[in-house]
Amino acid sequence: MRRPKERGQAEHGWLKSCHTFSFASYFDPEHTKFRALRVLNEDWIPSGKGFGTHPHENMEIITYVVEGEIEHKDSMGNGSVIRRGALQRMTAGTGVTHSEFNPTAQETHLLQIWIYTERIGLEPGYEQRDFPSRWKPNELVLLASQTGKRNSLTIHQDVEIYGGLLKTGKQLEHEISLDRHAWIQMIKGQLIVNGIDLQAGDGAAIDEEKLITLAAAESSEFLLFALA
Repeated sequence: MRRPKERGQAEHGWLKSCHTFSFASYFDPEHTKFRALRVLNEDWIPSGKGFGTHPHENMEIITYVVEGEIEHKDSMGNGSVIRRGALQRMTAGTGVTHSEFNPTAQETHLLQIWIYTERIGLEPGYEQRDFPSRWKPNELVLLASQTGKRNSLTIHQDVEIYGGLLKTGKQLEHEISLDRHAWIQMIKGQLIVNGIDLQAGDGAAIDEEKLITLAAAESSEFLLFALA
């Protein structure tokens, strides 16, 4: 379980960030990663600010916009604006550089997710997709998977990422085999997950469970990661 006050905190003026796992100058030996999930940062970027051009390699980098927009440019020649309802996956592979900038007059709120690649030295790649179905309440929407099934983004790792909006009083169930693991990341609201109370900003690992039950104490937005 990771409550917001337990996460690493960063305040840079141009960026406010909460780190679920060890990141940059924040190090917690008990929380360096979860399975293939290496980074799960919640970021708030003011208007006109952002990340200057910087490098990455051998990582799957996924951007999930909660509110606002983020403008992306990279060394592969991609340039796009990611808005709420869209998801971006960048395979850093043998090496890419990119920048991210908030072009709007409002603060942008997003999640930055890094996942270890299935092998090092992959060719860099980029994928972005709108998910209108992401906003259908009371169901899990597959956003990313290793095979790209059900029109999801393709991740080069044995991981599935689901997005969910659950209205107050509604419940979902998700089956998972005992040899797999799950991470729930709360974005908004309050969920009871297998009897555990999770609120905005909370994250929790689920192991050795066949069934994940999610019940909304109030309208909630969340991500569910299923990992090998």
